[in-house]
Amino acid sequence: MSALFQEPVNLKQNKERTVATQRDLGKLYKDKAYRWNKENYSRHRRFVDIWSFVLSLMTGLWLDGKPWSYPGGMTDEKRATRRKAQAIWIRDTFLDLGPTFIKIGQLFSTRADLFPSEYVEELSKLQDRVPAFSYEQVEAIIKQDLGKPVAELFNSFDPIPLAAASLGQVHKAQLHSGEEVVVKVQRPGLRKLFTIDLQILKGITRYFQNHPEWGRGRDWLGIYEECCRILWEEIDYLNEGKNADTFRRNFRSDDWVKVPRVYWRYTTPRVVTLEYLPGIKISHYEALEAAGLDRKLIAHLGAKAYLQQLLNDGFFHADPHPGNIAVNAEGALIFYDFGMMGRIRSNVREQLMQTLFGIAQKDADRVVTSLVELGALSPVDDMGPVRRSIQYMLDHFMDKPFENQSVADISEDLYEIAYDQPFRFPATFTFVMRAFSTLEGVGKGLDPDFNFMEVAKPFAMQIMTNGNTPDGNSFLNELGRQAAQVGSTALGLPRRIEDTIEKLERGDLRVRVRSIESDRILRRISSIQLGTNYTLLISAFTLSATILFVNGNVGLALVVVLVAAIAAFALIRLLRRLDRFDRML
Repeated sequence: MSALFQEPVNLKQNKERTVATQRDLGKLYKDKAYRWNKENYSRHRRFVDIWSFVLSLMTGLWLDGKPWSYPGGMTDEKRATRRKAQAIWIRDTFLDLGPTFIKIGQLFSTRADLFPSEYVEELSKLQDRVPAFSYEQVEAIIKQDLGKPVAELFNSFDPIPLAAASLGQVHKAQLHSGEEVVVKVQRPGLRKLFTIDLQILKGITRYFQNHPEWGRGRDWLGIYEECCRILWEEIDYLNEGKNADTFRRNFRSDDWVKVPRVYWRYTTPRVVTLEYLPGIKISHYEALEAAGLDRKLIAHLGAKAYLQQLLNDGFFHADPHPGNIAVNAEGALIFYDFGMMGRIRSNVREQLMQTLFGIAQKDADRVVTSLVELGALSPVDDMGPVRRSIQYMLDHFMDKPFENQSVADISEDLYEIAYDQPFRFPATFTFVMRAFSTLEGVGKGLDPDFNFMEVAKPFAMQIMTNGNTPDGNSFLNELGRQAAQVGSTALGLPRRIEDTIEKLERGDLRVRVRSIESDRILRRISSIQLGTNYTLLISAFTLSATILFVNGNVGLALVVVLVAAIAAFALIRLLRRLDRFDRML
Protein backbone atom coordinates (compact mmCIF):
# COMPACT_ATOMS: atom_id res chain seq x y z
CA MET A 1 0.00 0.00 0.00
CA SER A 2 2.72 2.47 0.96
CA ALA A 3 4.52 2.13 -2.37
CA LEU A 4 2.42 4.94 -3.84
CA PHE A 5 3.47 7.35 -1.09
CA GLN A 6 6.66 7.56 -3.07
CA GLU A 7 7.86 9.46 -6.13
CA PRO A 8 5.41 12.39 -6.00
CA VAL A 9 3.90 13.48 -9.31
CA ASN A 10 1.58 16.20 -10.47
CA LEU A 11 -1.89 15.79 -8.86
CA LYS A 12 -3.64 15.65 -12.24
CA GLN A 13 -1.19 13.02 -13.48
CA ASN A 14 -1.65 11.12 -10.23
CA LYS A 15 -5.43 11.09 -10.69
CA GLU A 16 -5.14 9.98 -14.31
CA ARG A 17 -2.73 7.20 -13.34
CA THR A 18 -4.92 6.05 -10.44
CA VAL A 19 -8.08 6.09 -12.55
CA ALA A 20 -6.32 4.02 -15.21
CA THR A 21 -5.07 1.60 -12.54
CA GLN A 22 -8.54 1.26 -11.07
CA ARG A 23 -9.95 0.64 -14.55
CA ASP A 24 -7.48 -2.20 -15.11
CA LEU A 25 -8.20 -3.63 -11.67
CA GLY A 26 -11.90 -3.31 -12.38
CA LYS A 27 -11.53 -5.57 -15.40
CA LEU A 28 -9.54 -8.06 -13.36
CA TYR A 29 -11.92 -8.09 -10.40
CA LYS A 30 -15.25 -7.24 -12.01
CA ASP A 31 -16.83 -10.46 -10.72
CA LYS A 32 -15.47 -9.91 -7.20
CA ALA A 33 -15.89 -6.18 -6.63
CA TYR A 34 -19.20 -6.51 -4.79
CA ARG A 35 -17.79 -9.04 -2.36
CA TRP A 36 -14.73 -6.85 -1.74
CA ASN A 37 -16.49 -3.55 -1.09
CA LYS A 38 -19.68 -4.45 0.73
CA GLU A 39 -20.03 -3.89 4.48
CA ASN A 40 -22.29 -6.84 5.36
CA TYR A 41 -20.95 -10.35 4.87
CA SER A 42 -23.03 -13.52 5.01
CA ARG A 43 -21.68 -16.08 7.45
CA HIS A 44 -23.38 -18.92 5.55
CA ARG A 45 -21.84 -17.81 2.24
CA ARG A 46 -18.39 -17.52 3.82
CA PHE A 47 -18.82 -20.96 5.43
CA VAL A 48 -19.60 -22.55 2.06
CA ASP A 49 -16.78 -20.72 0.24
CA ILE A 50 -14.12 -21.50 2.84
CA TRP A 51 -15.08 -25.15 3.39
CA SER A 52 -15.32 -25.69 -0.38
CA PHE A 53 -11.71 -24.56 -0.65
CA VAL A 54 -10.62 -26.74 2.29
CA LEU A 55 -12.36 -29.87 0.97
CA SER A 56 -10.90 -29.32 -2.51
CA LEU A 57 -7.45 -28.92 -0.96
CA MET A 58 -7.84 -32.07 1.13
CA THR A 59 -8.94 -34.02 -1.95
CA GLY A 60 -5.87 -32.78 -3.82
CA LEU A 61 -3.55 -33.71 -0.96
CA TRP A 62 -5.12 -37.18 -0.79
CA LEU A 63 -4.65 -37.70 -4.52
CA ASP A 64 -1.01 -36.59 -4.34
CA GLY A 65 -0.03 -39.82 -2.63
CA LYS A 66 -1.99 -42.12 -4.96
CA PRO A 67 0.13 -43.57 -7.82
CA TRP A 68 -2.99 -44.33 -9.90
CA SER A 69 -3.85 -40.60 -10.03
CA TYR A 70 -0.76 -39.90 -12.17
CA PRO A 71 -1.05 -40.76 -15.88
CA GLY A 72 1.80 -43.13 -16.71
CA GLY A 73 2.77 -43.65 -13.07
CA MET A 74 4.01 -41.47 -10.23
CA THR A 75 7.46 -39.87 -10.43
CA ASP A 76 9.20 -37.15 -8.42
CA GLU A 77 8.98 -34.77 -11.38
CA LYS A 78 5.23 -35.31 -11.77
CA ARG A 79 4.65 -34.80 -8.04
CA ALA A 80 6.67 -31.56 -8.10
CA THR A 81 4.71 -30.29 -11.11
CA ARG A 82 1.41 -31.08 -9.43
CA ARG A 83 2.48 -29.36 -6.19
CA LYS A 84 3.47 -26.26 -8.19
CA ALA A 85 0.07 -26.14 -9.91
CA GLN A 86 -1.64 -26.71 -6.57
CA ALA A 87 0.36 -23.87 -4.98
CA ILE A 88 -0.72 -21.46 -7.75
CA TRP A 89 -4.35 -22.51 -7.22
CA ILE A 90 -4.03 -21.91 -3.44
CA ARG A 91 -2.59 -18.44 -4.04
CA ASP A 92 -5.37 -17.49 -6.47
CA THR A 93 -8.05 -18.88 -4.15
CA PHE A 94 -6.66 -16.90 -1.19
CA LEU A 95 -6.85 -13.76 -3.31
CA ASP A 96 -10.43 -14.62 -4.27
CA LEU A 97 -11.45 -15.26 -0.64
CA GLY A 98 -10.41 -11.75 0.32
CA PRO A 99 -8.58 -9.79 3.05
CA THR A 100 -8.45 -12.46 5.79
CA PHE A 101 -6.89 -15.05 3.51
CA ILE A 102 -4.53 -12.62 1.79
CA LYS A 103 -3.02 -11.73 5.17
CA ILE A 104 -2.96 -15.38 6.31
CA GLY A 105 -1.29 -16.35 3.03
CA GLN A 106 1.35 -13.68 3.56
CA LEU A 107 1.96 -14.99 7.08
CA PHE A 108 2.17 -18.58 5.81
CA SER A 109 4.74 -17.49 3.23
CA THR A 110 7.16 -17.09 6.16
CA ARG A 111 6.55 -20.62 7.49
CA ALA A 112 8.79 -22.79 5.34
CA ASP A 113 9.17 -25.00 8.40
CA LEU A 114 5.49 -25.97 8.05
CA PHE A 115 4.68 -25.94 4.34
CA PRO A 116 6.36 -27.30 1.17
CA SER A 117 8.67 -24.89 -0.65
CA GLU A 118 6.30 -24.68 -3.64
CA TYR A 119 3.52 -23.33 -1.40
CA VAL A 120 5.82 -20.85 0.33
CA GLU A 121 7.15 -19.54 -2.99
CA GLU A 122 3.68 -18.90 -4.44
CA LEU A 123 2.21 -17.44 -1.24
CA SER A 124 5.11 -14.99 -1.06
CA LYS A 125 3.80 -13.55 -4.36
CA LEU A 126 0.48 -12.57 -2.79
CA GLN A 127 0.10 -8.85 -3.32
CA ASP A 128 -2.52 -6.44 -2.03
CA ARG A 129 -3.71 -5.44 -5.51
CA VAL A 130 -7.40 -5.14 -4.82
CA PRO A 131 -10.24 -2.86 -5.92
CA ALA A 132 -10.61 0.44 -4.08
CA PHE A 133 -13.82 1.12 -2.20
CA SER A 134 -15.90 4.21 -2.97
CA TYR A 135 -15.20 7.73 -1.74
CA GLU A 136 -18.69 7.81 -0.22
CA GLN A 137 -17.69 4.91 2.04
CA VAL A 138 -14.47 6.74 2.95
CA GLU A 139 -16.45 9.85 3.92
CA ALA A 140 -18.88 7.80 6.00
CA ILE A 141 -16.10 6.03 7.96
CA ILE A 142 -14.21 9.27 8.64
CA LYS A 143 -17.39 11.00 9.84
CA GLN A 144 -18.34 8.04 12.07
CA ASP A 145 -14.90 7.81 13.65
CA LEU A 146 -13.78 11.46 13.81
CA GLY A 147 -17.21 12.99 14.41
CA LYS A 148 -17.00 15.56 11.60
CA PRO A 149 -17.32 15.46 7.82
CA VAL A 150 -14.20 15.45 5.64
CA ALA A 151 -14.70 19.06 4.52
CA GLU A 152 -14.51 20.34 8.10
CA LEU A 153 -11.51 18.21 9.10
CA PHE A 154 -9.27 18.85 6.08
CA ASN A 155 -8.46 21.82 3.89
CA SER A 156 -8.35 19.45 0.91
CA PHE A 157 -8.86 15.70 0.47
CA ASP A 158 -8.08 13.80 -2.73
CA PRO A 159 -11.03 11.46 -3.47
CA ILE A 160 -8.79 9.27 -5.65
CA PRO A 161 -6.76 6.94 -3.39
CA LEU A 162 -3.00 6.79 -3.71
CA ALA A 163 -3.20 3.03 -3.16
CA ALA A 164 -5.72 0.33 -2.19
CA ALA A 165 -4.84 -2.81 -0.24
CA SER A 166 -6.69 -5.68 1.37
CA LEU A 167 -7.08 -3.92 4.73
CA GLY A 168 -7.62 -0.32 3.64
CA GLN A 169 -6.65 2.47 1.29
CA VAL A 170 -4.65 5.71 1.46
CA HIS A 171 -5.71 9.23 0.44
CA LYS A 172 -3.55 12.35 0.24
CA ALA A 173 -4.92 15.34 2.15
CA GLN A 174 -3.98 18.74 3.57
CA LEU A 175 -4.75 19.96 7.06
CA HIS A 176 -6.11 23.44 7.70
CA SER A 177 -2.64 24.30 9.02
CA GLY A 178 -1.25 23.62 5.55
CA GLU A 179 0.58 20.40 6.47
CA GLU A 180 0.55 17.63 3.86
CA VAL A 181 -0.66 14.28 5.23
CA VAL A 182 -1.82 10.85 4.13
CA VAL A 183 -5.03 9.37 5.58
CA LYS A 184 -5.30 5.60 5.79
CA VAL A 185 -8.92 4.38 5.98
CA GLN A 186 -9.88 0.81 6.84
CA ARG A 187 -11.93 -1.25 4.40
CA PRO A 188 -15.67 -1.28 5.29
CA GLY A 189 -16.90 -4.28 7.26
CA LEU A 190 -13.38 -5.63 7.79
CA ARG A 191 -13.75 -6.35 11.51
CA LYS A 192 -16.99 -8.27 10.88
CA LEU A 193 -15.34 -10.24 8.07
CA PHE A 194 -12.39 -11.16 10.29
CA THR A 195 -14.77 -12.30 13.05
CA ILE A 196 -16.73 -14.55 10.67
CA ASP A 197 -13.68 -15.98 8.90
CA LEU A 198 -11.67 -16.64 12.05
CA GLN A 199 -14.60 -18.45 13.68
CA ILE A 200 -14.86 -20.74 10.66
CA LEU A 201 -11.09 -21.21 10.54
CA LYS A 202 -11.06 -22.23 14.20
CA GLY A 203 -13.26 -25.24 13.39
CA ILE A 204 -11.02 -26.12 10.44
CA THR A 205 -7.93 -25.78 12.65
CA ARG A 206 -9.39 -28.19 15.20
CA TYR A 207 -10.07 -30.71 12.43
CA PHE A 208 -6.48 -30.56 11.20
CA GLN A 209 -5.14 -30.72 14.76
CA ASN A 210 -7.03 -33.98 15.36
CA HIS A 211 -6.21 -35.46 11.95
CA PRO A 212 -4.11 -38.65 12.37
CA GLU A 213 -1.66 -37.64 9.62
CA TRP A 214 -1.74 -33.84 9.18
CA GLY A 215 -2.05 -33.15 12.89
CA ARG A 216 0.88 -35.32 13.98
CA GLY A 217 3.64 -33.12 15.40
CA ARG A 218 1.91 -29.87 14.39
CA ASP A 219 0.54 -27.26 16.78
CA TRP A 220 -2.15 -25.96 14.41
CA LEU A 221 -4.14 -24.41 17.27
CA GLY A 222 -1.06 -22.49 18.36
CA ILE A 223 -0.48 -21.29 14.80
CA TYR A 224 -4.14 -20.23 14.60
CA GLU A 225 -3.86 -18.19 17.83
CA GLU A 226 -0.69 -16.57 16.52
CA CYS A 227 -2.37 -15.59 13.23
CA CYS A 228 -5.37 -14.17 15.12
CA ARG A 229 -3.15 -12.01 17.29
CA ILE A 230 -1.22 -10.62 14.31
CA LEU A 231 -4.36 -9.97 12.24
CA TRP A 232 -6.23 -8.16 15.03
CA GLU A 233 -3.18 -6.03 15.78
CA GLU A 234 -2.78 -5.09 12.13
CA ILE A 235 -6.34 -3.75 11.75
CA ASP A 236 -6.08 -1.65 14.91
CA TYR A 237 -4.81 1.66 13.55
CA LEU A 238 -4.29 3.03 17.06
CA ASN A 239 -1.78 0.23 17.56
CA GLU A 240 -0.14 1.11 14.24
CA GLY A 241 0.15 4.74 15.36
CA LYS A 242 1.80 3.68 18.63
CA ASN A 243 4.22 1.48 16.69
CA ALA A 244 5.14 4.39 14.41
CA ASP A 245 5.78 6.66 17.41
CA THR A 246 7.98 4.03 19.10
CA PHE A 247 9.90 3.41 15.89
CA ARG A 248 10.37 7.15 15.41
CA ARG A 249 11.69 7.60 18.95
CA ASN A 250 14.19 4.77 18.50
CA PHE A 251 15.74 6.59 15.52
CA ARG A 252 15.38 10.16 16.82
CA SER A 253 19.17 10.61 17.03
CA ASP A 254 19.80 9.23 13.52
CA ASP A 255 19.24 11.77 10.76
CA TRP A 256 19.63 9.05 8.10
CA VAL A 257 16.30 7.44 9.06
CA LYS A 258 12.95 9.24 8.68
CA VAL A 259 9.63 8.04 10.12
CA PRO A 260 6.26 9.76 9.46
CA ARG A 261 4.77 11.63 12.40
CA VAL A 262 1.33 10.52 13.62
CA TYR A 263 -1.45 13.12 13.88
CA TRP A 264 -3.35 11.69 16.84
CA ARG A 265 -6.18 14.23 16.57
CA TYR A 266 -7.12 12.61 13.26
CA THR A 267 -6.49 8.98 14.27
CA THR A 268 -8.95 6.29 15.42
CA PRO A 269 -9.04 2.45 15.30
CA ARG A 270 -10.16 2.66 11.64
CA VAL A 271 -8.43 5.87 10.50
CA VAL A 272 -4.78 6.88 10.88
CA THR A 273 -3.30 10.16 9.67
CA LEU A 274 0.44 10.37 9.03
CA GLU A 275 2.92 12.95 7.87
CA TYR A 276 3.41 12.88 4.09
CA LEU A 277 7.05 11.93 3.45
CA PRO A 278 7.56 11.34 -0.29
CA GLY A 279 10.60 9.50 -1.56
CA ILE A 280 12.00 7.13 -4.17
CA LYS A 281 11.21 3.46 -3.72
CA ILE A 282 14.38 1.70 -2.56
CA SER A 283 14.14 -0.86 -5.38
CA HIS A 284 13.83 1.79 -8.13
CA TYR A 285 17.55 1.66 -8.83
CA GLU A 286 17.58 3.82 -11.96
CA ALA A 287 15.58 6.58 -10.22
CA LEU A 288 18.05 6.56 -7.31
CA GLU A 289 20.97 6.94 -9.69
CA ALA A 290 19.19 9.72 -11.59
CA ALA A 291 18.76 11.56 -8.27
CA GLY A 292 22.51 11.33 -7.68
CA LEU A 293 22.25 9.00 -4.68
CA ASP A 294 24.94 6.48 -3.68
CA ARG A 295 23.43 3.02 -4.14
CA LYS A 296 26.20 1.27 -2.17
CA LEU A 297 25.68 3.57 0.79
CA ILE A 298 21.89 3.03 0.68
CA ALA A 299 22.37 -0.75 0.71
CA HIS A 300 24.68 -0.45 3.73
CA LEU A 301 22.28 1.90 5.57
CA GLY A 302 19.33 -0.45 4.96
CA ALA A 303 21.14 -3.37 6.58
CA LYS A 304 22.50 -1.19 9.39
CA ALA A 305 19.02 0.19 10.16
CA TYR A 306 17.52 -3.26 10.49
CA LEU A 307 20.38 -4.66 12.59
CA GLN A 308 20.02 -1.70 14.92
CA GLN A 309 16.28 -2.39 15.26
CA LEU A 310 16.89 -6.03 16.01
CA LEU A 311 19.98 -6.01 18.22
CA ASN A 312 19.81 -2.63 19.95
CA ASP A 313 16.12 -1.72 20.13
CA GLY A 314 14.46 -5.15 20.26
CA PHE A 315 11.63 -3.63 18.19
CA PHE A 316 11.76 -4.17 14.46
CA HIS A 317 9.77 -3.72 11.26
CA ALA A 318 8.40 -7.18 10.49
CA ASP A 319 7.54 -6.46 6.85
CA PRO A 320 10.43 -4.49 5.29
CA HIS A 321 9.60 -5.22 1.64
CA PRO A 322 10.73 -2.62 -0.95
CA GLY A 323 7.31 -0.95 -0.94
CA ASN A 324 7.74 -0.03 2.72
CA ILE A 325 11.16 1.63 2.39
CA ALA A 326 11.97 4.74 0.37
CA VAL A 327 14.88 7.20 0.06
CA ASN A 328 14.50 10.98 0.20
CA ALA A 329 16.49 13.54 -1.78
CA GLU A 330 19.18 13.71 0.93
CA GLY A 331 19.74 9.95 0.90
CA ALA A 332 17.92 9.21 4.18
CA LEU A 333 15.78 6.07 4.50
CA ILE A 334 12.02 6.49 4.97
CA PHE A 335 10.03 3.67 6.61
CA TYR A 336 6.28 3.20 6.05
CA ASP A 337 3.49 0.92 7.31
CA PHE A 338 3.89 -0.06 10.97
CA GLY A 339 0.96 -2.46 11.26
CA MET A 340 3.19 -5.52 11.58
CA MET A 341 6.08 -5.10 14.03
CA GLY A 342 8.20 -7.63 15.90
CA ARG A 343 9.46 -7.53 19.45
CA ILE A 344 12.30 -9.44 21.07
CA ARG A 345 11.81 -10.00 24.80
CA SER A 346 14.68 -9.14 27.12
CA ASN A 347 15.21 -12.77 28.15
CA VAL A 348 15.35 -14.00 24.55
CA ARG A 349 18.68 -12.31 23.85
CA GLU A 350 20.48 -14.42 26.45
CA GLN A 351 18.99 -17.57 24.91
CA LEU A 352 20.12 -16.39 21.49
CA MET A 353 23.60 -15.95 22.96
CA GLN A 354 23.56 -19.60 24.02
CA THR A 355 22.61 -20.56 20.46
CA LEU A 356 25.42 -18.38 19.05
CA PHE A 357 28.05 -19.96 21.32
CA GLY A 358 26.74 -23.43 20.47
CA ILE A 359 27.02 -22.67 16.74
CA ALA A 360 30.52 -21.21 17.15
CA GLN A 361 31.63 -24.35 19.01
CA LYS A 362 29.76 -26.73 16.66
CA ASP A 363 28.04 -28.10 19.74
CA ALA A 364 24.76 -29.59 18.51
CA ASP A 365 23.68 -30.53 22.07
CA ARG A 366 23.96 -26.92 23.22
CA VAL A 367 22.15 -25.63 20.16
CA VAL A 368 19.32 -28.13 20.70
CA THR A 369 18.97 -27.13 24.35
CA SER A 370 18.90 -23.40 23.54
CA LEU A 371 16.38 -23.87 20.72
CA VAL A 372 14.09 -25.80 23.07
CA GLU A 373 14.36 -22.93 25.58
CA LEU A 374 13.55 -20.44 22.79
CA GLY A 375 10.47 -22.40 21.83
CA ALA A 376 11.88 -22.94 18.32
CA LEU A 377 12.14 -26.70 18.87
CA SER A 378 9.56 -29.04 20.31
CA PRO A 379 11.10 -31.66 22.63
CA VAL A 380 10.31 -35.23 21.59
CA ASP A 381 11.21 -38.63 23.02
CA ASP A 382 13.92 -39.31 20.43
CA MET A 383 15.96 -36.15 19.75
CA GLY A 384 18.64 -38.10 17.88
CA PRO A 385 17.48 -37.28 14.32
CA VAL A 386 17.05 -33.61 15.23
CA ARG A 387 20.49 -33.44 16.79
CA ARG A 388 22.05 -35.09 13.74
CA SER A 389 20.29 -32.60 11.43
CA ILE A 390 21.65 -29.68 13.43
CA GLN A 391 25.14 -31.19 13.52
CA TYR A 392 25.02 -31.58 9.73
CA MET A 393 24.03 -27.93 9.37
CA LEU A 394 26.83 -26.79 11.68
CA ASP A 395 29.43 -28.86 9.85
CA HIS A 396 28.14 -27.64 6.51
CA PHE A 397 28.05 -23.91 7.24
CA MET A 398 30.85 -23.32 9.71
CA ASP A 399 33.46 -24.37 7.13
CA LYS A 400 32.77 -21.05 5.36
CA PRO A 401 33.93 -17.65 6.63
CA PHE A 402 31.10 -15.78 8.36
CA GLU A 403 31.14 -12.87 5.91
CA ASN A 404 30.94 -15.17 2.86
CA GLN A 405 27.64 -16.74 3.88
CA SER A 406 24.26 -15.81 2.41
CA VAL A 407 21.20 -15.26 4.58
CA ALA A 408 18.93 -16.61 1.84
CA ASP A 409 20.99 -19.81 1.48
CA ILE A 410 21.18 -20.33 5.24
CA SER A 411 17.45 -19.82 5.78
CA GLU A 412 16.58 -22.02 2.79
CA ASP A 413 18.73 -24.91 4.05
CA LEU A 414 17.53 -24.37 7.61
CA TYR A 415 13.89 -24.60 6.56
CA GLU A 416 14.68 -27.61 4.36
CA ILE A 417 16.09 -29.39 7.41
CA ALA A 418 13.27 -28.15 9.66
CA TYR A 419 10.41 -29.17 7.36
CA ASP A 420 8.59 -32.25 8.66
CA GLN A 421 10.73 -32.30 11.83
CA PRO A 422 9.79 -31.00 15.30
CA PHE A 423 11.17 -27.49 14.65
CA ARG A 424 8.52 -24.88 15.47
CA PHE A 425 9.93 -21.49 14.60
CA PRO A 426 8.10 -18.66 16.40
CA ALA A 427 6.64 -15.83 14.30
CA THR A 428 9.41 -13.48 15.48
CA PHE A 429 12.11 -15.84 14.17
CA THR A 430 10.47 -16.31 10.77
CA PHE A 431 9.85 -12.55 10.43
CA VAL A 432 13.53 -11.89 11.13
CA MET A 433 14.70 -14.49 8.60
CA ARG A 434 12.31 -13.19 5.93
CA ALA A 435 13.38 -9.60 6.60
CA PHE A 436 17.08 -10.53 6.38
CA SER A 437 16.51 -12.35 3.08
CA THR A 438 14.47 -9.43 1.67
CA LEU A 439 17.05 -6.85 2.68
CA GLU A 440 19.85 -8.99 1.26
CA GLY A 441 17.99 -9.17 -2.07
CA VAL A 442 17.40 -5.40 -2.12
CA GLY A 443 21.02 -4.80 -1.13
CA LYS A 444 22.34 -6.94 -3.98
CA GLY A 445 20.05 -5.05 -6.38
CA LEU A 446 21.52 -1.77 -5.17
CA ASP A 447 25.09 -3.07 -5.06
CA PRO A 448 26.06 -6.39 -6.75
CA ASP A 449 28.98 -6.71 -4.28
CA PHE A 450 26.77 -6.20 -1.22
CA ASN A 451 27.00 -8.89 1.47
CA PHE A 452 24.58 -8.74 4.36
CA MET A 453 26.74 -10.98 6.54
CA GLU A 454 29.69 -8.64 6.13
CA VAL A 455 27.59 -5.75 7.47
CA ALA A 456 26.27 -7.95 10.29
CA LYS A 457 29.73 -9.18 11.35
CA PRO A 458 30.61 -6.13 13.53
CA PHE A 459 27.25 -6.39 15.29
CA ALA A 460 27.76 -10.11 15.95
CA MET A 461 31.30 -9.53 17.23
CA GLN A 462 30.02 -6.76 19.47
CA ILE A 463 27.44 -9.10 21.01
CA MET A 464 29.99 -11.87 21.56
CA THR A 465 32.79 -9.67 22.97
CA ASN A 466 31.45 -6.61 24.82
CA GLY A 467 28.41 -8.13 26.53
CA ASN A 468 25.53 -6.53 24.64
CA THR A 469 23.05 -8.62 26.62
CA PRO A 470 20.56 -7.73 29.36
CA ASP A 471 22.80 -9.01 32.14
CA GLY A 472 26.05 -7.69 30.62
CA ASN A 473 27.73 -11.06 30.18
CA SER A 474 30.88 -10.89 28.10
CA PHE A 475 32.71 -13.55 26.17
CA LEU A 476 35.22 -13.97 29.01
CA ASN A 477 32.40 -14.28 31.53
CA GLU A 478 30.85 -16.97 29.35
CA LEU A 479 34.13 -18.88 29.25
CA GLY A 480 34.40 -18.59 33.03
CA ARG A 481 30.87 -19.86 33.48
CA GLN A 482 31.59 -22.80 31.20
CA ALA A 483 34.78 -23.64 33.17
CA ALA A 484 32.87 -23.56 36.44
CA GLN A 485 30.16 -25.75 34.93
CA VAL A 486 32.73 -28.30 33.69
CA GLY A 487 34.40 -28.37 37.12
CA SER A 488 31.10 -28.88 38.89
CA THR A 489 30.12 -31.64 36.48
CA ALA A 490 33.45 -33.43 36.90
CA LEU A 491 33.26 -33.33 40.72
CA GLY A 492 29.68 -34.60 40.73
CA LEU A 493 30.15 -37.31 38.10
CA PRO A 494 31.11 -40.22 40.44
CA ARG A 495 28.12 -39.56 42.66
CA ARG A 496 25.78 -39.40 39.65
CA ILE A 497 27.11 -42.76 38.36
CA GLU A 498 26.59 -44.33 41.79
CA ASP A 499 23.01 -42.98 42.00
CA THR A 500 22.23 -44.34 38.52
CA ILE A 501 23.50 -47.83 39.44
CA GLU A 502 21.41 -47.81 42.64
CA LYS A 503 18.28 -46.88 40.68
CA LEU A 504 18.92 -49.70 38.22
CA GLU A 505 19.30 -52.18 41.06
CA ARG A 506 16.06 -51.01 42.73
CA GLY A 507 14.18 -51.06 39.42
CA ASP A 508 13.41 -47.32 39.67
CA LEU A 509 15.04 -46.60 36.33
CA ARG A 510 13.44 -47.83 33.16
CA VAL A 511 15.55 -48.39 30.08
CA ARG A 512 13.77 -47.90 26.79
CA VAL A 513 15.22 -49.93 23.90
CA ARG A 514 13.98 -49.43 20.38
CA SER A 515 14.58 -52.16 17.80
CA ILE A 516 13.86 -51.25 14.20
CA GLU A 517 13.64 -54.92 13.15
CA SER A 518 11.20 -55.69 15.97
CA ASP A 519 9.05 -52.72 14.99
CA ARG A 520 8.90 -53.95 11.40
CA ILE A 521 7.92 -57.49 12.43
CA LEU A 522 5.23 -56.18 14.79
CA ARG A 523 3.81 -54.00 12.03
CA ARG A 524 3.76 -56.99 9.67
CA ILE A 525 1.97 -59.17 12.27
CA SER A 526 -0.58 -56.41 12.81
CA SER A 527 -1.18 -56.17 9.05
CA ILE A 528 -1.64 -59.95 8.77
CA GLN A 529 -4.19 -59.87 11.60
CA LEU A 530 -6.02 -57.07 9.85
CA GLY A 531 -6.00 -59.08 6.62
CA THR A 532 -7.52 -62.06 8.46
CA ASN A 533 -10.30 -59.82 9.76
CA TYR A 534 -10.98 -58.54 6.25
CA THR A 535 -11.15 -62.13 4.94
CA LEU A 536 -13.65 -63.14 7.63
CA LEU A 537 -15.77 -60.05 6.87
CA ILE A 538 -15.78 -60.80 3.14
CA SER A 539 -16.79 -64.43 3.79
CA ALA A 540 -19.58 -63.39 6.17
CA PHE A 541 -20.93 -60.73 3.79
CA THR A 542 -20.77 -63.12 0.81
CA LEU A 543 -22.67 -65.80 2.73
CA SER A 544 -25.25 -63.24 3.92
CA ALA A 545 -25.74 -61.94 0.39
CA THR A 546 -26.28 -65.47 -0.91
CA ILE A 547 -28.90 -66.23 1.74
CA LEU A 548 -30.69 -62.90 1.06
CA PHE A 549 -30.65 -63.49 -2.70
CA VAL A 550 -32.09 -67.02 -2.30
CA ASN A 551 -34.90 -65.64 -0.14
CA GLY A 552 -35.78 -62.99 -2.74
CA ASN A 553 -34.27 -59.91 -1.03
CA VAL A 554 -32.34 -58.84 -4.12
CA GLY A 555 -31.95 -55.14 -3.17
CA LEU A 556 -30.61 -55.87 0.28
CA ALA A 557 -28.36 -58.58 -1.17
CA LEU A 558 -26.82 -56.00 -3.56
CA VAL A 559 -26.09 -53.66 -0.66
CA VAL A 560 -24.31 -56.45 1.23
CA VAL A 561 -22.36 -57.37 -1.94
CA LEU A 562 -21.25 -53.73 -2.22
CA VAL A 563 -19.98 -53.76 1.36
CA ALA A 564 -18.17 -57.04 0.64
CA ALA A 565 -16.58 -55.45 -2.45
CA ILE A 566 -15.30 -52.52 -0.36
CA ALA A 567 -13.78 -54.93 2.15
CA ALA A 568 -12.23 -56.91 -0.74
CA PHE A 569 -10.70 -53.71 -2.16
CA ALA A 570 -9.19 -52.90 1.26
CA LEU A 571 -7.84 -56.46 1.50
CA ILE A 572 -6.17 -56.19 -1.94
CA ARG A 573 -4.48 -52.93 -0.92
CA LEU A 574 -3.28 -54.52 2.30
CA LEU A 575 -1.85 -57.53 0.44
CA ARG A 576 0.01 -55.23 -1.96
CA ARG A 577 1.46 -53.34 0.99
CA LEU A 578 2.55 -56.61 2.59
CA ASP A 579 4.18 -57.65 -0.67
CA ARG A 580 6.20 -54.39 -0.80
CA PHE A 581 7.09 -54.84 2.86
CA ASP A 582 8.40 -58.39 2.23
CA ARG A 583 10.62 -57.11 -0.55
CA MET A 584 12.15 -54.51 1.78
CA LEU A 585 13.12 -57.13 4.39
